[in-house]
Amino acid sequence: MYGLVERQFQKYYVEATHRRGRTGEAMLQILENRLDNVVHRLGFAFTRSQARQLVRHNHVLVNGKRVNIPSVLVKVGDKIEMKTSSREIKEVVASLAAVDKRPMASWLELDKANFAGTVKAEPVREELNEPPIREQLVVEYYSR
Repeated sequence: MYGLVERQFQKYYVEATHRRGRTGEAMLQILENRLDNVVHRLGFAFTRSQARQLVRHNHVLVNGKRVNIPSVLVKVGDKIEMKTSSREIKEVVASLAAVDKRPMASWLELDKANFAGTVKAEPVREELNEPPIREQLVVEYYSR
């Protein structure tokens, strides 16, 4: 679903085990806080792979600075926006036009007119059920 290789996924599992709370939920929060996922959730891209490409091709700014690494973890308060020259890309315009048809995550705030969004809070587990995720099975697999 997130388009990661096994090694990256293992790294996120290990990081999640060091956080307080349930390991599965912590791992999902880490995955949701990736820049490529946030770009997708804000509606700048139809898919996560399209969002990853936008990031890799220097179309995305985080807090006013160009970031081209999709795995960067964004934090609460970070502002994600499209570069001014990238706001005319037809796929980005089409994706933003269709954003009203998709559910917006409550932990993100979109400023459609300025091609920008803000991370308001940590991701909420209850919103991450598309498709249904059984994170306990993932935790059991990696804890061996």
